[in-house]
Amino acid sequence: EKRMSNMFNSVKLNAAEQFAATQKKDDQAREEQNQAHKEEAEHISKLKALRLAKVAADKKAADKG
Repeated sequence: EKRMSNMFNSVKLNAAEQFAATQKKDDQAREEQNQAHKEEAEHISKLKALRLAKVAADKKAADKG
């Protein structure tokens, strides 16, 4: 009975370790995905600012011309 209890505890420990490792991988993947989204949003914001500046410059040039 004691041997069975030790084996059960070992299985539980192994399962807990596997679960923790999986959680760590998931957290890391989620963080990488969040970083990629942040970088994409910054890039889009930069492009939008450039486009708005070009529109303003074109309007200014048209008003002068």
